[in-house]
Amino acid sequence: MVEPRQGNCHAINAAFETALATFPNATNFLMIDDDEIATPDWLELMVRAAEVTGADVVGGPVLQNFDDVMKRGLQRHPAFLPAYNASGPVPIIYGCGNCLIKRPVFAGLSSPAFDLRFNFLGGGDVDFFTRCRRAGLRFHWVAEAVIFETVPNSRTNAAWLAMRGLRIGAINYHVQRKAARTPWSRVRLLAKLLALLPLSLLRAGRLFLIEHRAVIAVHPVIVAVGSALAAIGIEPQPYKASKIVS
Repeated sequence: MVEPRQGNCHAINAAFETALATFPNATNFLMIDDDEIATPDWLELMVRAAEVTGADVVGGPVLQNFDDVMKRGLQRHPAFLPAYNASGPVPIIYGCGNCLIKRPVFAGLSSPAFDLRFNFLGGGDVDFFTRCRRAGLRFHWVAEAVIFETVPNSRTNAAWLAMRGLRIGAINYHVQRKAARTPWSRVRLLAKLLALLPLSLLRAGRLFLIEHRAVIAVHPVIVAVGSALAAIGIEPQPYKASKIVS
């Protein structure tokens, strides 16, 4: 099917809603992105993990195939690193680029599954899995269920990596802001944002000592700035297409 409405969340919701309706007896629903290629045993590993562990959500790593082989060092960049290194139960997964979700998960959460407030920013998956965690659902990670994504040169330059960091910061803010439903919790969130800025400088220094690359070390600072900007209404909207004038 084709989703005519703009936005990342509209597209993902349409995909899952169509799959749920088309395959009423299916119990597991898996997702990868359109620029990704699964390894031959990926499907078997994901489904087996779901069946053996009883987890509600299963995730796995997305590794990079860089168009420019000279950029392989960026695999150590926080924007590309998998969330976990080893298989086993985990508190949460963050991305839907390599995931399995059991049918009851969709019935247990509000509809649409991916909140349209993240439609143009992205991060609807982070919000979705955060709600899953709050609902008490169980997560499992399969380190061997690898998916490879193609990374063009346009996604390895400093400007794109900076925008990615700002977007991660904005997503983090909005996910936490949704959960901050009382005045006191909102004050605590503001205090956290203020504390993140100086703390990010310490993290950047530690990363530089480990990686010796400024483009990697500066990431925590950019994320902190992204959260602060989102709090005042400034954020990237990469999934919003420009209007076409006929």
